[in-house]
Amino acid sequence: MRRVEALLNEYGESHQNKTNIFIHAIAVPSIYFVIFGLVWSIPTPEFISNLNITWAHITAIPVLWYYFKLSGPIGAAMTLLTIAVFLGIDLIDSSGLISVWLFSLVVFVVMWLFQFVGHHIEGKKPSFFKDLQFLLVGPAWWWGHWLKRLNIPY
Repeated sequence: MRRVEALLNEYGESHQNKTNIFIHAIAVPSIYFVIFGLVWSIPTPEFISNLNITWAHITAIPVLWYYFKLSGPIGAAMTLLTIAVFLGIDLIDSSGLISVWLFSLVVFVVMWLFQFVGHHIEGKKPSFFKDLQFLLVGPAWWWGHWLKRLNIPY
């Protein structure tokens, strides 16, 4: 069995309950989004910010490298999600309604609470309690569902 399949299967073991799966379908990509929002909010040195680059852009490189190492299709899907994340962050920032860091912090806390409720319903601990790597596997697992529906092997 390929490494990506083993990781997604192991992650899926604690995500069998339909309510928990539904919660994770919303919370996992939301948390991915707001983590980049929080990292985006960290001030960058002037020579970096003059290039219109943030710490989130820099962080995206090793994150996406991890996903491409798991699987080309998952890496490509995560690249699309990451592009959508940066577009969303730019939208929040340019709206002026709420700061990116405050929005991200609130959504981060709320989505993690929902995930813990989902795991309580499931009756199983979150996978990352066993291995922190599963914090990155979650978004890949989410994409795995979509890739299966589209008959795209990962």
